[in-house]
Amino acid sequence: MLLRQVIGNVFRRLRRERGITLRELAELAQVSVPYLSEIERGRKEPSSEILAAICRALELELTDLLSEVQFDLATAVRSTLPVRLQTAAIRVEDRTAHRIPSGPRAYSATAQAFALVA
Repeated sequence: MLLRQVIGNVFRRLRRERGITLRELAELAQVSVPYLSEIERGRKEPSSEILAAICRALELELTDLLSEVQFDLATAVRSTLPVRLQTAAIRVEDRTAHRIPSGPRAYSATAQAFALVA
């Protein structure tokens, strides 16, 4: 996923959460509606001046925008990573036979311990 796509998604989400139309945001940020639409769809990479103008129009600090972008990027990366399962080895230890006295005869019992090795 490209950075401009994530930025566009964040702008669109925040605009909708605030109940602002694309036209209203474009007027507030003083950019054209088609250009803002291209930014929201991740097709245009806005300059820092345009980012600042859109943030001002959304009453959003640039640092807050970047935090949202960082979160969305991290989420997108985690969801696309292949899951690797590592299996743990099981080690069987055979201990020496124990004599268990019982009545006139003694019985032999073998104890086994199972240890999970990570």
